[in-house]
Amino acid sequence: MSEVYAARRTRLREYCNAGGSAAALVSRPANVRYLAGAAPHGAVLLLGKTEDLLVCAGPTADRPTQERPDEALRVQPLPGAGGGDPAVAAAGLAAGQGADSLAVEEHHLTVARHRALGSVASRLRLANLGGAVEQLRVVKDEEEISCLRIGAEIADQALGELLESILVGRTERHLALELERRLVDHGADGPAFPTSVATGPNAGRPGHRPTDRRVEEGDFLSVCLGATYRGYRCEIGRTFVIGTAPADWQIELYDLVFAAQRAGRESLVPGAACRDVDRAARQVLDSAGYTEGLTVLTGHGVGLEIDEDPQLSPAAMGKLDACVPVTVEPGVHLPGRGGVRIDDTLVVRPEADGGPELLTITTKELLAL
Repeated sequence: MSEVYAARRTRLREYCNAGGSAAALVSRPANVRYLAGAAPHGAVLLLGKTEDLLVCAGPTADRPTQERPDEALRVQPLPGAGGGDPAVAAAGLAAGQGADSLAVEEHHLTVARHRALGSVASRLRLANLGGAVEQLRVVKDEEEISCLRIGAEIADQALGELLESILVGRTERHLALELERRLVDHGADGPAFPTSVATGPNAGRPGHRPTDRRVEEGDFLSVCLGATYRGYRCEIGRTFVIGTAPADWQIELYDLVFAAQRAGRESLVPGAACRDVDRAARQVLDSAGYTEGLTVLTGHGVGLEIDEDPQLSPAAMGKLDACVPVTVEPGVHLPGRGGVRIDDTLVVRPEADGGPELLTITTKELLAL
C-alpha cells in the first residue's frame, strides 16, 4: 500500500504546484488517512517542499491504534505533554523547508487556527486547497472497494440475524443497540453512523433517532445501518412489516418506493449526470403524488466518510465515473402513518463489466416478520 499512498500524495502535490503552492497542509482527518494511511487523533499531514511529514501531538503519537501510517512517511511527534497544535507546528516546518506558500484546507480550519498558521511564519503565503483531496477520493481503487464490500457483508449479516429474532415488544433503541453490537461481533470497526430503527408512525422518516417506542403488530419497521471496515463506511436500509400480512396501503407504498429505487439503481452508469440519477428515482414518486416530504437527495457517495461526493440531488453538478460507490435511498414518509425507505450501496461499473455492482444484498422483498 505504500506505493498507493505515495501516488496519492504525488497527485496532490502536482495539483498544488500547478496552483503556485510549494507545500500543502492537510488537516481533515479522512483526508489525512487517505494520504497517509492513518490519522491519529489531531494529526495533520504536511506535503513539504523537501519532505512529507505526519505531524502528531505528543500524547497521540504513541497511542495504540490499529492504523499504521505509510512506512515511507516520517512521523513527527511534537515535544512536551501538551504537544501544541500540529497544524501550527506543520506551518513552521513548511517555512523551515523553504516554502514560500502553503495550501491549507480552509473549509476545515477555524478562523482562530487559520490566523495562528499565518502568525507562525509571517512570510508564508496561505492559499486555499479547497476540496482537492475530497475530489481525489471520489473514484475508489479496488482495495478500497474491497473494504466497502466486506463492510456491506457485515451489515447484511447483522441485519439478517436481527430479522430472525423476536421483534414485537422491543424498543427502537434496544434494536439499534443490538444491531451495532452485532456489527462489531462480525468484524466491523464499529457502526458507520448512528443506527436508525423506526417503527409505526416513525418508519421511513429520514434521519430518525431511535426512541423508546415498542414494536407493535402491523407496524412498518424501517432500519438503516452501516458498518465501518478498515475505515471505509457502507450503508443499507430496509423496510419490513411486523407480525401480519401487509395492509393494501403498505403494499402499494412499498411497491412505489421499490420502483423508484430500482429506477435510480438502473441509472448508475459511467457518464450519467448525478442529477439525472436523482431525477430517475424522484419522478416515480412525483408521478404518484408524493412530491411533498421527499428527501432532499436520492443518494450520495461513501468511503472514508459516510457522506461524500458525489451528491445525487436535483441541483447536483457533475457526472458519475466508474468505480464510484454511492447509495441509492429514496423513501416516502406519511405523517402519522409511517413510511418506506430502501437503501443500497452500489459501485458504478460500465455495462461491459455487468453494470452497477450491488454491495448490500439483503432481500428487498416486503417481508412480514
